[in-house]
Amino acid sequence: MKNKVEIADIEVDYQVVYRKIKYPRLEIKTGNLILILPHGYNNHQELIEKHQKWIYNKISIINSSHTKKLHDRTEEELKILVESEISAIAYQMGVIPGKIGFRKMKVRWGSCDRDGNLKFNKMMKYLPENLIKYIIYHEMAHLLEFGHNTIFWNIIKSKYPHYSHLEEELSRYYFAIENYHKAHP
Repeated sequence: MKNKVEIADIEVDYQVVYRKIKYPRLEIKTGNLILILPHGYNNHQELIEKHQKWIYNKISIINSSHTKKLHDRTEEELKILVESEISAIAYQMGVIPGKIGFRKMKVRWGSCDRDGNLKFNKMMKYLPENLIKYIIYHEMAHLLEFGHNTIFWNIIKSKYPHYSHLEEELSRYYFAIENYHKAHP
């Protein structure tokens, strides 16, 4: 069932989905707000009100994604850029990454497993170079600290003190790329 709510100056469509879960949660993955609620939960208006700032910020990011210019590099050019940057960062950090792979991912830009293998989203080819370098640095930082804890974020801050801005830009580009692929299947 589709519903609407107005938050500040934007109207937000949302859907309520009931599942066998313990706690309610909000998702905005494809540009639509989804309230995932435990069976019997009936305070979805209160949940929206409690998280309206988060909802507003996410929807604003999505709405601003339409102005993003996508870069036009080949997957081969992306691989060359990534491998070159990995070499430079590995030297700076004093780490040795495992295998490097590329594939299309639905919600991540990259990943690092416990063996130090790095995987990158092929859709990075649409990003500006500074965001590609940030993603690589982020994944390489996991070779020093595996989790997303304070130590990890301090490693990120050492090179990217304003990393939260870069994370927001990545969200904007994610939705811009999604919109591009919907228009050009």
